This record gives sequence, structure tokens and C-alpha cells, in this order.
Amino acid sequence: MNKNGKNTGKKIVIFIICVFLAILSLMPFVIMIVNSTRSTIQIQQHAVSLIPSTYFLNNLKILLGKSFNPGVGFMNSLIVSVTSTILATYFSTLTAYAIVVYEWKLRNAFFSFILAVMMIPAQITLIGFYQMVYKLHMTNNLLMLILPVIASPAMVFFMKQYMMPALSLEIVQSARIDGAKEFYTFNHIALPIMKPAIATQAIFSFVASWNNLFTPLVLLTDQKKYTLPIMISLLRGDIYKTEYGSVYLGLTLTALPLIVVYLLLSKYIIAGVALGSVKG
Repeated sequence: MNKNGKNTGKKIVIFIICVFLAILSLMPFVIMIVNSTRSTIQIQQHAVSLIPSTYFLNNLKILLGKSFNPGVGFMNSLIVSVTSTILATYFSTLTAYAIVVYEWKLRNAFFSFILAVMMIPAQITLIGFYQMVYKLHMTNNLLMLILPVIASPAMVFFMKQYMMPALSLEIVQSARIDGAKEFYTFNHIALPIMKPAIATQAIFSFVASWNNLFTPLVLLTDQKKYTLPIMISLLRGDIYKTEYGSVYLGLTLTALPLIVVYLLLSKYIIAGVALGSVKG
């Protein structure tokens, strides 16, 4: 009886801690959504509030009344984020597959090179990257925000580490004996096994690409090519004209796709955790 009571007490404590952490995680989003319905004066007087106000339509009017079009920025961000996420996850998984499955002389050296590139901050290479893009006359091209993301050393490293215990080489060899082509084996055997890892990296890649401000701010000068983070940063105006309500509304609109992507892909992450616990 005492043992059951102790177990019940532990479960209650764990449950309370989980609820507290969940509330703590959701609180910034709640404050952001509530502030999108408040006026600038209200936000300046009380930055934190859980009571919605009646200035949502006014903030929306200010947001839509700017010189840029938030809808265009939303579509540009969506095109860049979705395309770069799909390409980065696919080719990173393909690269990891080549490192794990095939045996070739420079395999370890190639993987070491990937790890070395992963240690280099992106800001260091940005000047040279901009000079290259400028010489190619592609400074206002969304393609230059997509192509560099495809080569993701961190994602390759993660995929390799996940693939080594998850993908059995005997399955690959059996597929070869049955006459399956290499790309068929990768697309129909390796990719389904890698779904949890792909879902995890897809979330990270989408969030990073969607929230990316620095690179688009350097490369893009045409308002028709602006991504949503650039437009949100322009809402601040100068120190005397900042409309904080519209800024919070823009941030809320920016966060919505991230929540949707997480909800769509979270089931694969949960399935992968459950599968790992069963294997363990």
C-alpha cells in the first residue's frame, strides 16, 4: 500500500511539473496573441496582460496600410521555407545514406570535412557569398535563399547518426539481390525508415528558414521579394512611430505556420520515440 502511495505521489509531482512547464512554454505565445489585440499605449503601460482588448482590427488596418504587402511576404517566406526544407531533408538524407551504405576510400575524410564545415559560422562566409551572388546578378532572387540551405552539414550529421542503428544493411543488400535500383532502394526503403528523423529535421529547417532575417535582409532590396521577417522588422519604423500592436499582430501571423508545421509532423516524432523505446 505504501509503495502504491509513493508511486501515486511521484506521478502527481511529475504531472504538476509537466503542467507548469507546458504553461511556461505557452505563455509567450499567449502574451503575443493578446498583445496583437491591444493598442500601443496599452502595451507601453502594461507589457504583460492576459486580457484581450478591442484594437485587433485597428492593428490589422495599420499592418495592411504599410507600403509593403504582408500577403506577398507570407507567400515569399512560404515558397522559400517549404522548398528549402524539402530539398535539404531529401539531399541530406541521401548524403547520409551514401556515407553509411557505401564503402569508398575517402568516406571518413569526407565526413570529417562535413564536420569541419559545420563548425564554421555562416556569418563568416556571408561577405564572399554576397559578392558571388552580386556578380551573378541574382541579389533579388529567392533561389539564392533556397540553394545554399540544401547543403546542410548539421542535418547530414544528424541523419547519419540516426541511420547507422536504424537502417539494416542486410535489407539494402536484399533489395539489391532482388534487382532493385539504388534510388528505388533509397526512396522506398531508407526514406520510410527515416521518417522520424526527417520530421524532426524538417521542423528545425522550416523554423530556421521561416525566421531567417539576416540573409534576406542582405540579399533582397526589391519589396516584391521581401520575406515576412523583413516586413515585420520594418514595422518598427523609428522610435516615435512604432506601432507595437501591429508588430505583435505581424509576429502572430509569422508564428502560425510554424505551429501548423509542428502539428503536422509531431506524430512522426512521437512514433519514432515510441519505436526507439520498444527497441531499447
